[in-house]
Amino acid sequence: MNTKTHRISAAVVLCLLMGQAHAEFWTVDALVNEFNQISAQIGRGELDAAERALQNVSQHTAGTDTRVGQYQRELAKAYLQRGKQQLQAGDASAAEATLGKGQATLVAASPELKQQYLASLNAARANTEAVVQREAEAAKARQDAETARQRQLAEQKAAAEREARARQAQAQVQAEQPKPAPVAQAAPAKPRAQLIDPSAASSSVPLPMLDANDRNALRDLLDKVAADVVAFDCAVRLEVREAKDYPFVAALLSARIKKLDPGFAPQLSPLLKPDQEPRLVLSPQSNG
Repeated sequence: MNTKTHRISAAVVLCLLMGQAHAEFWTVDALVNEFNQISAQIGRGELDAAERALQNVSQHTAGTDTRVGQYQRELAKAYLQRGKQQLQAGDASAAEATLGKGQATLVAASPELKQQYLASLNAARANTEAVVQREAEAAKARQDAETARQRQLAEQKAAAEREARARQAQAQVQAEQPKPAPVAQAAPAKPRAQLIDPSAASSSVPLPMLDANDRNALRDLLDKVAADVVAFDCAVRLEVREAKDYPFVAALLSARIKKLDPGFAPQLSPLLKPDQEPRLVLSPQSNG
């Protein structure tokens, strides 16, 4: 009876021991998975998520488990690396915030890592102060420039007002001075005809140089024709051999008329006469 009781007790104890070992095995296996997940999060740069997961794991991990300190150091190094990258990119405020988060994980960090953190934080704060200083200097420069611009505008306005007052005073002095007696103007000289008879109904001006293709002679002649057209308000009929000659001669003559009197509107009309020497027929609309 005693032997049977001992066997039953031994079996119960063995079952209890196996159950405890089984529970410890699954607990250890779950921690390994959690630590692996934290390592993967750090590798992907998910530092905030890794930090929360590490805090959660440390709550149900034995105080002698060195893995917590190991991953705290890894997380601190990752925060430090990110802060340095932000600092190199010129974002000092973001770097300071990142390094501040990393400081919370420095519990298990080495003195060397803590020293690196201190140096990086000092650099971030110095850069932040430099940025603030540059912004303040830029704002002051803009303010000084605006003040100078307003001063210049005020000086220009004052100068314009002085000039206006001077003109007004000069105008008043001139108004008070007696006006000189009007001088009799001489009658304008009667224009002299270059090529036409102003008293005739029309005058013919031959253009032999058009057949000879003598452009210089044609231009010289049209200078005189234009003077007569303007002086005696002549209508002009262009009698040419070919249709292409009309726009050419008309353009040369119109240019000279416009040069003498830009407001004058010439009356030009073409007439084709292939068997006749080219000529201009000028008909005065007035006798000057």
